[in-house]
Amino acid sequence: MAHATQTNLNFLPENQTDFIFSVVGETYGFAGAALVLSLYALLIWRALRILTMSKNLYGTLIVGGILAMIMFQVFVNVGMTIGIMPITGVPLPLMSYGGSSVLVTFISIGLLQSIHVQARLTAAGKGRALVS
Repeated sequence: MAHATQTNLNFLPENQTDFIFSVVGETYGFAGAALVLSLYALLIWRALRILTMSKNLYGTLIVGGILAMIMFQVFVNVGMTIGIMPITGVPLPLMSYGGSSVLVTFISIGLLQSIHVQARLTAAGKGRALVS
């Protein structure tokens, strides 16, 4: 953190909220940025897996909406911090400082887990045959 000139000299407008990916990239380098992006890729992959496992239309639509929300926020925030998109103020999920964004993301992940459990229970129930 001592050599992070952009962060320490306040060249980034909001380094704890909108430009947190720039701070991670400057502080931890390519490995840190790649780790953050790979963790988001893991989250998106799990959401896609839950989307394919969902047994009803309502669960599928909720998972699709959550997946689109997370993908949009990650794409826009990383795009604006590396300079290929305009600065819009979209937070990076689970990293940007702010209570409402973190709360909504945690609720969304809880909904994903609930739909996953429901899909597993439904699949397990259909696997058992009642013989009379």
